[in-house]
Amino acid sequence: QVQLAESGGGSVQAGGSLALACTASQHNPASFCWGWYREVPGKEREGVAALSSDGTPDYAESVKGRFTIDKDSAKNTLYLHMASLKPEDTAMYFCAAMTLYAPCTYSRTVELAFWGHGTQVTVSA
Repeated sequence: QVQLAESGGGSVQAGGSLALACTASQHNPASFCWGWYREVPGKEREGVAALSSDGTPDYAESVKGRFTIDKDSAKNTLYLHMASLKPEDTAMYFCAAMTLYAPCTYSRTVELAFWGHGTQVTVSA
């Protein structure tokens, strides 16, 4: 069972930056699709970014050019670097992972089987 733990959330003003981290409890299959999704009460879960096993990133249009997903395999840690934050980015952010026998895209992050407890990001106007 893969355990994931997110950190790095907080409160920032619009235009600010945050870096989220997701540490895995163990070394995981090289075939894993990794990603981040976010949740706002009353709204559907939204995929944000994904990182395929070959290192190819994929982003939702709403965050493209502002967010960057990357991974330090030696540290078993996935990152989401967020810049130019907007109030509409306010959400609970979750990292997720799973071996996916389909393209690893941001929209599929909500289907991944393993996820953490989330970290809150609040952006004020």
